[in-house]
Amino acid sequence: LEHNLYVPGSNTLDPLSIFMKNYIDMISAKFPYWNRTKGADHFFVACHDWVGPYTTKLHDELRKNTIKALCNADVSEGVFIRGRDVSLPETYLKSARRPVRDIGGKPAAERSILAFFAGQMHGRVRPVLVKYWGGKDADMRIYTRIPRQITRRMNYAKHMKSSKYCICPMGYEVNSPRIVEAIYYECVPVIIADNFVLPFDDALDWTAFSVVVAEKDVPRLKEILLAIPESRYITMRSNVKKVQRHFLWHTKPVKYDIFHMILHSVWFSRVNQVHQVEQ
Repeated sequence: LEHNLYVPGSNTLDPLSIFMKNYIDMISAKFPYWNRTKGADHFFVACHDWVGPYTTKLHDELRKNTIKALCNADVSEGVFIRGRDVSLPETYLKSARRPVRDIGGKPAAERSILAFFAGQMHGRVRPVLVKYWGGKDADMRIYTRIPRQITRRMNYAKHMKSSKYCICPMGYEVNSPRIVEAIYYECVPVIIADNFVLPFDDALDWTAFSVVVAEKDVPRLKEILLAIPESRYITMRSNVKKVQRHFLWHTKPVKYDIFHMILHSVWFSRVNQVHQVEQ
């Protein structure tokens, strides 16, 4: 039963795969648009870790041709194709009516914490991060959970607002909402996720406002961060503030905001496909 119908508490994604196959079959039979390009000028959006790989498996055209806009933009899994698919930023909105509230952070000179992370031990990277840095260095505020005596005076957001670098390790999958949170709080993101295609890389130079650290280099994390000249850090943080507008949601879309950036990435992907066919 659970392979064909939704059953509460079930872990199978088969009903969603069947639904997607049947839906594409329906629209391709009812309308002419899908069949013009076998789905190449269509896109779908999925931000759950496992939705992209499993929901397309029963429909070849959906899997092979359609532009997949995914938060889990991991090139190692064989699902996300660089140059065709779109990497979505993973965002968390505290208020739908006031999506840009509480952004910003302390000036660079007042950020007393070198690096900060707090989060659950999902995936392969975070346990290694905590093993080497959890509670072992005052400059590296690395927690599984911020101790209660600390949160009374400095909560999660205040830590980000007071840190130079915000550590963004992958969880079960490569993406993390911490990347966008860091940008909101004007903290330079430190991304630890091999094989991750960063959002909007068709338009943004991530090397200008973030640090990418290989998973194998987690034991050297403090060394890597301290080796960055202060002038370079100041420039990166300034660039974080400049790109912030590209990651902001608004109740009504604003030019160059995250809504328009996503559509630009989808458009750019389709242009690339057409150009490759013409060649």
